[in-house]
Amino acid sequence: MITVNLFIDQWRDQTSIDAHHASPMMAQIAALREKYDLHMKTERFASCDALPQKRHGV
Repeated sequence: MITVNLFIDQWRDQTSIDAHHASPMMAQIAALREKYDLHMKTERFASCDALPQKRHGV
């Protein structure tokens, strides 16, 4: 049986991501990934709000 979980996090900036990765909780998660041979895939997406607005008809 294969179980797939999807976890989505949103961060304000790179400094926030770095602080999260340095937290004790992330060390626990890393230990669990190693113990149970779990794998992650990380993708970075930009918010639509961060993209330049297109003008219609131009």
